[in-house]
Amino acid sequence: MRPGAVAFVGLFLLVAGCGGGRAQPRTSLDSGGPLQPEQAAYDVTFYDLALRVDPADRAIDGVLSVQADVLAPLPWLVLDLDTLLAVSAVEVDGQPRPFERRAGQVWIDLGRAYAPGEAVRAAVHYGGRPRVAERPPWAGGFTWARTADGAPWIATSVQLQGADLWWPCKDHPSDEPDSMALHITVPEPLVVASNGRLRGVVPEDAGWRTYHWFVSTPINTYGVALNIAPYDTIEGTYTSITGEPVPVTFWVLPERLEDGRRLFPQVLDHLAFYERHLGPYPFRADKYGVAHTPFLGMEHQTIIAYGSNFRDEPYGYDWLHHHELGHEWWGNLVTVRDWKDFWIHEGFCTYMQALYTEERFGAERYREAMRGYRAAIRNRQPLAPRTPRTTTQMVADADGRTDNDIYYKGAWVLHTLRFLIGDEAFRIMLRRLAYPDPALEASTDGRACRFVSTDDVVAVAEARAGRALGWFFEVYLRQPELPRLHAEVDGDALTLRWEVPGNRPFPMPVEVQIGTERRRVELPDGRAQVPIPEGAEVVVDPDGWLLRADR
Repeated sequence: MRPGAVAFVGLFLLVAGCGGGRAQPRTSLDSGGPLQPEQAAYDVTFYDLALRVDPADRAIDGVLSVQADVLAPLPWLVLDLDTLLAVSAVEVDGQPRPFERRAGQVWIDLGRAYAPGEAVRAAVHYGGRPRVAERPPWAGGFTWARTADGAPWIATSVQLQGADLWWPCKDHPSDEPDSMALHITVPEPLVVASNGRLRGVVPEDAGWRTYHWFVSTPINTYGVALNIAPYDTIEGTYTSITGEPVPVTFWVLPERLEDGRRLFPQVLDHLAFYERHLGPYPFRADKYGVAHTPFLGMEHQTIIAYGSNFRDEPYGYDWLHHHELGHEWWGNLVTVRDWKDFWIHEGFCTYMQALYTEERFGAERYREAMRGYRAAIRNRQPLAPRTPRTTTQMVADADGRTDNDIYYKGAWVLHTLRFLIGDEAFRIMLRRLAYPDPALEASTDGRACRFVSTDDVVAVAEARAGRALGWFFEVYLRQPELPRLHAEVDGDALTLRWEVPGNRPFPMPVEVQIGTERRRVELPDGRAQVPIPEGAEVVVDPDGWLLRADR
């Protein structure tokens, strides 16, 4: 259980109430949203997934075992599972128990109300043909592809719908197991690349074998993944800034082995970049892995999905690998407990790409990258609403139109914040968001993994800036409209004035170039007047730091 989870669940129970009553079952495929009282009443500590994957039948069959601590009276254990998968039996503490399927959930009758402080152990036997991913990783499920020579090439991805598309779990970002075991059985010669560290490969009957993986740290359920193919491996060792050797493996299709070897040095370079800026790679106790997949990409913990085409265009480096690696910090180390704060995962990762561009190619290329991000911003809904949201609600507006603001507007909020508080304070803020206590940077046992919210970002930014910044985040995150900057030259004066939705306070400074001189103009009341010499050329915000409405 991550730090803060008990307080969060306790608060939820206080608000929602919890007892023996039955809440409405979840009917949407989306991950997240309001947490049911029945699910808020327990905290998962361990998952064990044993699964047989049959490529010929495109079917799976297995057992999911779960251990959980009880936080409030618990007569039912409620797990999420896609309706396409059938449940054949359930056990609680080793004994068969009745269960009900209610829409996309499994309601297990515990036979009595487990009391707070007790632990419950259950196993769910299930199987069937899982949902096929229509547009992975967003519209997710299983991808059943073929290699160039016709061998199975299989991957899971559940960005928006969550892990319950293929295994029973508590599909909510607020709860993660402390650790997890996976035992995946496939026909030879297929290889299984999954999360954590490989503990062994055991031959089974009739040409099958089981890969035993173990995740030693907390893991978000949507970050659990299977990658199955006749992989070759490229292996190396990365020396962390802590001095520890970290095994690095790239599972790649044989026909792209040379492409993978060309990419591998970038993998190590990207690791070094993130460690310099954010602190040590969080999962040094397990590995860093990359799996070649038949879809674009995904941030599965310690085994990111790589489906790009081994090219550096258009950014001069492999942006897909760089972005997905960033999620090991923004998403896996630091995880939002509700999808309303999804921008922390995607906006921070997107901005790290711009920082990498600046470091490698200079300030002008950085500004070019930010201009490209700016063109994609839509401002249709708040970037960080205050009430619970599902994943889909955060990437599509009320009319169903795709909205990528959690990526691009999120990155721009950070870009403008950097201008506001200064480069040094901003870079320290990034590192302290990843590791709030420098002592945690030495840990490898999962203690550094934690939940965050937008309020945490505000608090860390204020601590580094040494002043209140609520006004900044209120305008940029809590409502969709951008502030508009009015700049008017009248005779020998330049008047600057912010027009802000809802007339909110917005003392955002503005950089102005007057002739050859640059000045940072403070606008404590949202307006200011600057004297200008006669005939001087005036350029407002010459380097494009300010996120504002277009003229």
